[in-house]
Amino acid sequence: MLGPVESISLTVRNGTRTAGDVVEEYLEVARVRNPDLNAFTEIDRDGALRQASLIDGGTRTGPLAGVPIALKDLIDHAGHVNTAGSAFYRHRPAVSATVVDRLEAAGAIIMGRTGLHEFAFGFSSENPWFGPVRNPWDTDLSPGGSSGGSAVAVAAGMSPAAIGTDTGGSVRVPAALCGIVGLKVTHGRIPLTGVFPLAGSLDTVGPLALTTGDTRLLYEAMKGFDRSDPWSAPVARPPRQVRALEYLRVAVPLPWLEHVETTGVTRRRFDRFCGHLRDLGVTVEPVTDPALAPDPILFNLVGTEAAAVHREWFADPTKPYGDDLRDRLGQAMDNTAADYLEAVRWRAGMVQAARELFARYHLILIPSVGHPRKRIGVDTIDIDGTPTFYRLPLSGYTALVNVLGCPAISLPVLDEGIPPPSVQLVGPWWGENLLLGAGEELERSGIVGSRPPVEPTDPIGIPEGVPAG
Repeated sequence: MLGPVESISLTVRNGTRTAGDVVEEYLEVARVRNPDLNAFTEIDRDGALRQASLIDGGTRTGPLAGVPIALKDLIDHAGHVNTAGSAFYRHRPAVSATVVDRLEAAGAIIMGRTGLHEFAFGFSSENPWFGPVRNPWDTDLSPGGSSGGSAVAVAAGMSPAAIGTDTGGSVRVPAALCGIVGLKVTHGRIPLTGVFPLAGSLDTVGPLALTTGDTRLLYEAMKGFDRSDPWSAPVARPPRQVRALEYLRVAVPLPWLEHVETTGVTRRRFDRFCGHLRDLGVTVEPVTDPALAPDPILFNLVGTEAAAVHREWFADPTKPYGDDLRDRLGQAMDNTAADYLEAVRWRAGMVQAARELFARYHLILIPSVGHPRKRIGVDTIDIDGTPTFYRLPLSGYTALVNVLGCPAISLPVLDEGIPPPSVQLVGPWWGENLLLGAGEELERSGIVGSRPPVEPTDPIGIPEGVPAG
């Protein structure tokens, strides 16, 4: 079954539909749904229709011909104000980010800019200046962050695809909480030129979509070396491809599972998914290397780099920060060079452990989040009766991947739950095609896939034992 990106491109290129009609349809959905969900900070109706006319006039074409794209509001788009979700940063670029140029060259149409956690430094998308982004599965819930608006635009049908950024899970977490696919690429695989930084050694740009095939199309359009980006890297020799699921060897790192606050329901659904993989012939094995466990020292990496970005503004009373971000940046401002070097040394050990693991297994498998339901305005998540600060359950399974620099993909599981459960496959460096191929096979097998949001039947979601829709 084709995803909307593939379908739109195919029908626009063969003349069955016009790009203008496609854009009008999505703009109308966004007009109706955005007031309740607050996914877009800007909807560019005139610009989107102007771009569609170029497609329909034959001036532009490509593998994404006529596909509307929602763009996270910290990525430069020529002539449009980049706010980075802040109170004071207002940059109107004369040129677009490299990823935007590449998307438009492939025929994509930027239809608007999406909301995010302030300066992308957080996981709720409850923005003090623009208001909270709301989850289409339940508008009392956070969609996760920081790319919350991008995920909501896709999950709610306001856009067939979107672009976000991921420094500690900011593509994969909202993908998981909104029931869609999110890809975090190898660090350096997609250029960061024209993207407001959070922590440069961890930052990545990635796509969000309803299917793995759609995700692949977006990835193919954006990937590639960019000399203007010092973080960009030529691809090393990619890992070998797996011919079929029954040849796949997958590791489940138990220390990772044991260190992240996770509900019993999430763990049972994850175990059930592992069982489904084994039924398909996949080798799924637990591993116990203690080096593969999250550590609070991670904050010394992202925090120190973020503090360097914001230091010139932080003490300026005319440049306000929300309470959440001010607290986090305030802590980071106190980090020393010794703190940072200790974290860098820890990171090197993590990379070494992961390299050894990937010598024995094709992929790592873990949940995407410890629990997918975080209520807007509440700083805790209920972990089996224990109120737990929301950041660890939401980011504990994703942030370590950015430390490693590996690619990873969040996939929605066809299982009960509102939102549905999500699993995360982590691949070796430059292994995006391995991840995407595995995701496509799992979709064909019928155990993963996106489904439209439905209204919650109760505060917990669909009860255990009720088949997925």
